[in-house]
Order: sequence, then structure tokens, then C-alpha cells
Amino acid sequence: MGSLFAVSDLHVSHVENRAVVDRLQPDSAGDWLIVAGDVGELFADVERTLAELRGRFGAVIWAPGNHELWTHPSDPVKLRGVARYEALVRMCRDIGVLTPEDDFPIWPGPDGPVAVAPLFQLYDYSFRAPGTATKEESLNRAYAVGVVCTDEKLLHPDPFPDRESWCWDRLALSRRRLDAIDPRMGTVLVSHWPLVRRPTRALRFPAFAQWCGTELTADWHLRYRAVVAVYGHLHIPRTSHHDGVRFEEVSLGYPSEWRRRAGPPQPMRLILEGA
Repeated sequence: MGSLFAVSDLHVSHVENRAVVDRLQPDSAGDWLIVAGDVGELFADVERTLAELRGRFGAVIWAPGNHELWTHPSDPVKLRGVARYEALVRMCRDIGVLTPEDDFPIWPGPDGPVAVAPLFQLYDYSFRAPGTATKEESLNRAYAVGVVCTDEKLLHPDPFPDRESWCWDRLALSRRRLDAIDPRMGTVLVSHWPLVRRPTRALRFPAFAQWCGTELTADWHLRYRAVVAVYGHLHIPRTSHHDGVRFEEVSLGYPSEWRRRAGPPQPMRLILEGA
């Protein structure tokens, strides 16, 4: 068995990022790759990239980010909300990529098997801007300082009335599936948005945190026995620990961001060694 690796926020619409993705290779034929969202904005780009990665790795496990869920004006695929997500899931199944709707694969690690659980949970604006008490106040603060996520224009929650309602539905679905995992087994929890708020404290613009997760997942890394929690979205790649659990942000980010880091981009992060 090989090793378990992870990446996120590949944003392949950028030529420089496309070149980075083209160089991603496993160390061995048995390596698995987690892709924790934001492959790209256009349906065809997401499909092509995941299919190429699936051709290189023993398994590819995908969790959606906000960019895959956008209905972009230049995308020929005009599906919105749940219909777009379901189409992405069907596409992944056609090319052999695992999704949050599939059985959780079991990684046979050296310290015993763990369930690799890709999640799709969205956000509910509960990571509010500092000094605000409601979603409305928090959004107003973001608009006032000019820091507003493009989701407000392109990520449609249809048929739900708003994104938080879709989030709460996804949380209920995810809890049922996670509750069914053998309680003796650890997990690798994979989500685009961080499960806890603390990583968002490193954001340059604190008001952006409201598009970065939900307080309702704050104890999931403990409740579901996480060995590692993998996430992206913030474009601040790092390793941190919360309540003794290792959290890995595995984002590549935009070229303007990774060029400021030391050395060439190395987005593929080792999550667990093989057995």
C-alpha cells in the first residue's frame, strides 16, 4: 500500500496552476490523493483535472469547494445549486473518483484502518465578522470594507431559500453517515471549509471568515475520532493542532499567493503513511 496525500484549491483556470497540477505525481502506484475542493470554476475543467489525476493515482477522493458550485457566466453548464452538485457527483462516478455521496473508503494505515470521509458542509455565516451579532450585520460589515465573497453572486442554493439552509441540510446528512462509522475506527475528515473557526484568525480580512465554515462542526474532529482533518479554502497552507488533532490546510491558491512563498509550489501534502 502506498501513502495518502492531499491537495486543494488548484484553481486550474490559471495557466501557472495548470502547470503545477500537470507535475503532480504519486510516489508509488498505490498512493491515494485527496482533492479538497476548488479544482476550478468550469465544469469541464473540473472533469478534465480529476480524470487526469485519477489516471495517475490509485484512488482520488474529492470534496467540493465553493468554486465548483459556482454557476459561472462563461460555463456552458448552467446548472445551479443542488442540481449542479449532483451533476458533479455523477461526473466523478463516471471517471472513478470518490465523492461525499459514496461509501467512505478505508485506509489501511500502519496504526490500523481509518475511514477517509469526504464531506460537503458549506457555511452558515456563523463565523461572523468581529463585533457583529447577526448575519445581516456581518454581511453589512463585509460590504462596507469591500471584502465580499463571489459566492454571493455565483453560488446559488436552489432549491433551498439560502445557503445556510443548504448547509444545515448537508450537516444533517453528513452526521448520519459519520455516526454510522464503526466507533472503534478513526477517521480522516476531508472538507473544503475548515471544521473549526480558529484557522480563520490568520485571514488578512477577518470579515471573510463568514464564508469559511460553521460553528456547528466545531467538535466533529473529536466526536468522529479524527486522526487528521484536511481542509483548504483559506489559501494559507499549514499544519496546526486543535484539541490534540492534526489539521492540514493543503491549498495551492492563486499564483500571486504561492509566488510569495519560499521555493517552487509543493501543494501535495503527505497525510498518512501506508501500512
